[in-house]
Amino acid sequence: MNTAEYVDNQIQILKNSGIPLTDAAWQAALLCVGWPYIYGDRGQYCTIAHRQDVYNKDPGKKVYKNVKEKCQAIRSSNPTGSCSGCKWYPKSKRVRGNDCRGFTYWILLQIYGWKLMGTGATKQWNTESNWKAKGLVSKGVPDDTLVCLFYPDEKDPNVMEHTGFGYHGETIECSAGVQYNKTRDTKWTHWAVPACVDGDVPTPTPSPTPTPDKKPTLRKGSTGEYVVECQEDLIKLGYDLSPYGADGKYGNKTAAAVAAFQKDHPPLISDGICGPLTWAELDEAVKPQPDPGPSEILYTVTIEHLDLTQAKALCNAYPTASMKEEGSDA
Repeated sequence: MNTAEYVDNQIQILKNSGIPLTDAAWQAALLCVGWPYIYGDRGQYCTIAHRQDVYNKDPGKKVYKNVKEKCQAIRSSNPTGSCSGCKWYPKSKRVRGNDCRGFTYWILLQIYGWKLMGTGATKQWNTESNWKAKGLVSKGVPDDTLVCLFYPDEKDPNVMEHTGFGYHGETIECSAGVQYNKTRDTKWTHWAVPACVDGDVPTPTPSPTPTPDKKPTLRKGSTGEYVVECQEDLIKLGYDLSPYGADGKYGNKTAAAVAAFQKDHPPLISDGICGPLTWAELDEAVKPQPDPGPSEILYTVTIEHLDLTQAKALCNAYPTASMKEEGSDA
């Protein structure tokens, strides 16, 4: 994992390299893979004091509680009081924290010196001055330029639940930390080209027509027959879903089992979300192996008092047969 100091230096090199700023922004985002998710952050240093301050804003909320519980120094169980050994303290140097909309904001600010307005994904999406163009992923995405991707809350389509970057069909998002995906997950439903991006907006590339048997992306909160199928597959492969089993509810236990399966099948990202790539690996893993058929069975038949001519005639009648004279090794 790269330190904040290293990323800051590399961003300056990218900005001075003469490459298109869209490429620079994408490369800068890639440099941040592995950095932590901290609710409300927009590139602040990840420190014990900062995490405690974030938690103190509203300790009752789950999102604020996670900020504390994921920090080894101040979590409720076994706090260490130190960053030493923490994955977010590489080489004893700091990294930066972001939430989803904070990550896109921070990257665009570093490369373009431009602020993506809005205190959350919904407000970012609804602020028209933020965007040069907007559209639905189902109608195609302008993959030849940098876009911000969004998807809405399952219960309220007017609320954008999450955002990240898309470029050339790949994605980077800050969800369970900053993550890179080599293909765009079907969870993304909306795209928008930031107003700071230079040039005309390329014609959106049509999305592939979904096939009737295409399986939906599953995440915590999903229910139904596809969740049952996913759970049954995991159980067949030996992943623990007790005590619930295949109950059709995608909870913490199922998400943990999916994450374990993904970890066992690189290069899947271990995020606990069952998207197209994970479905494909699951289907392959549980696919019945071809029946090799019965093994060849050989018999030894002893017929006494045959002369050589009779024995050869009998073998000729059975092409796979061979003969052995008594007392001979032939």
